[in-house]
Amino acid sequence: MNQASQHSGGWRASPAPSWTSLQHHWLLRPGALTAGLRQLGHVELRVLAEYPAGLAPDEAPGLRRAPRSAVWVREVAMAVDGIDSVVARSVTPLAASHATWQGVRRLRTRPLADMLYHDRSIARSPFQVARLTPAQAIHGVALPLAGADAHEPGDLPRLLARRSVFWRHGQPLMVAECFLPAFWELALPR
Repeated sequence: MNQASQHSGGWRASPAPSWTSLQHHWLLRPGALTAGLRQLGHVELRVLAEYPAGLAPDEAPGLRRAPRSAVWVREVAMAVDGIDSVVARSVTPLAASHATWQGVRRLRTRPLADMLYHDRSIARSPFQVARLTPAQAIHGVALPLAGADAHEPGDLPRLLARRSVFWRHGQPLMVAECFLPAFWELALPR
């Protein structure tokens, strides 16, 4: 991976050195995020929106498609013990949402992990991580649920996220997950 693609659209291959070890752990944690959240408490998932759209510029390189290409988007929030903790945005080409990735349209309130981690034909890319800015599509999903703690002095966003692309039969499904500020309190070692 070249340097330009490592920092594509504000996304990078590894967490910044200034991020805490707890942040490093969760941003790079392998496997299903839902399983990790369940170790912290009772997890509830709610669907915020599902809709066809034009592919966001920051997501285009990961899906290997042109910006504004037709895609299917699913946005969800996950709460741990009633506290909004993570928002996720899944994006796949619209045609793939009727074929290879048609299961994403039928999940309802089940986590995406239910379909991703039981199929050996699915491969996952390495993670990219980011401190979100308004230029990233998931920022607009996370900000309304982030609360007053979303900003530091100077009004800089304090939203950390990760994303990866799942490939199945040559078709991509990008999953971005943003950890809301309240999550970091829940994740502290007890």
